[in-house]
Amino acid sequence: MKTRNFLAVAILTIGFAFTSFAQKTVMVGGAAMYPNKNIVENAVNSKDHTTLVAAVKAAGLVETLQSKGPFTVFAPTNAAFDKLPAGTVETLLKPENIKTLQTILTYHVVAGKMNSSDIAKAIKAGKGKATLKTVSGGTLTAWMDGKELYISDESGNKSKVTIADVNQSNGVIHVVDTVLLPKM
Repeated sequence: MKTRNFLAVAILTIGFAFTSFAQKTVMVGGAAMYPNKNIVENAVNSKDHTTLVAAVKAAGLVETLQSKGPFTVFAPTNAAFDKLPAGTVETLLKPENIKTLQTILTYHVVAGKMNSSDIAKAIKAGKGKATLKTVSGGTLTAWMDGKELYISDESGNKSKVTIADVNQSNGVIHVVDTVLLPKM
């Protein structure tokens, strides 16, 4: 009996160790993104995502992004938001614009967990492009330029994935350098 218990503990320990190595901690915005924490728990620590976090809070999406998921989030940096015309972010954060803000933010989210290898397989299957359905109901197009992964919005604007495969307990984040905008 003791041998069986020892063996079970050993198998669980090896399994835990394998999981820890398979989903490594990644640094984003000067903070560790832990695979055992959810999207919001990690994002609030990234100094590069303070605008995104403020927008998620203003849009009332914190609870959703803390839920089980899984989600694939294309997370724009503060610099990405800075590329928008002056005053855009401030206008979107106003309570009267909550629906527009929610649409833009959920346009960056795909249901399910898609690591970069999953996206690459979809691109290969799509002969160079993969269409991703967003939670907002829009579409994103994923494509490669050499080894670089890009995401295009419905207007043809492109966003480069600068950090891929930031695993979370409820999905995965891919950091992007441009805000993606749905047709509205």
